[in-house]
Amino acid sequence: MIWTPLHAKIHRTIRSRHLFERNQRLLIAVSGGQDSLCLIKLLLDLQSKWGWDLGIAHCDHRWRSDSEANADHVENLAKTWGISFYLETANKPINSEAAARDWRYQALNAIAQANNYQYIVTGHTASDRAETLLYNLIRGTGADGLQALTWQRLLSTGIMLVRPLLEITRSQTEQFCQEFKLPIWEDSTNQDLQYARNRIRQELIPYLRDNFNPQVESALAQTAELLQAEVEYLEEAAQELRDEALGMGHWALGIGDEGDSLILLPLRLNRRVLQKAPLALQRRVMRQVLQQILTDAPSFEHIEKLRALIIAPNRSQTDPFPGGAIAQVEGDWICFK
Repeated sequence: MIWTPLHAKIHRTIRSRHLFERNQRLLIAVSGGQDSLCLIKLLLDLQSKWGWDLGIAHCDHRWRSDSEANADHVENLAKTWGISFYLETANKPINSEAAARDWRYQALNAIAQANNYQYIVTGHTASDRAETLLYNLIRGTGADGLQALTWQRLLSTGIMLVRPLLEITRSQTEQFCQEFKLPIWEDSTNQDLQYARNRIRQELIPYLRDNFNPQVESALAQTAELLQAEVEYLEEAAQELRDEALGMGHWALGIGDEGDSLILLPLRLNRRVLQKAPLALQRRVMRQVLQQILTDAPSFEHIEKLRALIIAPNRSQTDPFPGGAIAQVEGDWICFK
C-alpha cells in the first residue's frame, strides 16, 4: 500500500478527535463521486491498523437518468474491494435538495440499524463546510448555522454520524483519486445552476478565491471549526441558565406530535433569573424552550417575541405561537398556556 500525506493526516485526525474506536462496524456512504471514493479508499487502507468492519451504502434518489447505472458502478466497486454493499432506492424521484438530504439520512440510518453498524461515515469536506457556511449566512442564521457541518453527531437512533474529511478540500480529494486512478462517477446535477449550492460552488467560491483569498475554502472551514466550539460552550451555559430559571417541578407533561408519546414542556420561567443573564444566553434559553413547544424550528421573531417578556409589564402576553401556545407575564414568571 502507498502511504500518502493524506493517509497520515486522516489517521491522525481519527485518533486525535476520537472519531472511531477500534474494531467497530462502519457504514460508508458512497455516491461514486470523488469525495466519497477518496473516503472509502482511505478507510480501506487504514482498516488493517484499526480492525474495522466496513460496509458501503448507496442511495439512489432517482433524479438522474443514469442513477441506476451509478448504483451498479458503486456496487461493482464494493465487490472488487470485497465489502458488503447496501442499496436504497427512492420510491419516486426526489427533486429538492432538502428532501433528498432528509431521505438519504433516513435511508442510511435504516441500513445501519438493520445491519448493526455503529457509525455512518460521509465524505463531506472542508469545501462542503465552506459552502454550507456561505449558504446559511446568505439565508440568515446565527452561530449555530455558521458552524455548519460538525465532525460527529449522535443521531436519534444512537448511531454516530462521522465526517473525517472536514480538513480536506475538494481539490485534494480530486488529486487523491487521480493518484490512485479511482473511477469517479461524474454527477451531472453538480453542474446544474438551478440549485443554490451549485451556484455557490461554481460561481461564488471561485470568485472569492480569485478576488479575495486563494485559500477561502480552508479559511471558511476554519471559521466554522472555531464557531463549533463556541456554540457548544454557549449551549451548555444556556442549558444551565434554563434549568435555573425553570426550577424544580416547573415542567408539564404534553402529548407528542404523533399523539402516542409524552414529552416534557416548560410550564414557567423565572424572569429574575433571566434578567441577570447576557443577551446571548437569554436568546438561547428562549430558543431551547421554544424547541420543546413548537413542531418546527423557532424563528428569530419567535425567540425575540418571547424574550421581550423578560422585562415586559405584568400581564403582558405574546400572540399565539404556531400550535396555539401563548406565553404570559405573571409577576416574576413567564407562564406558558
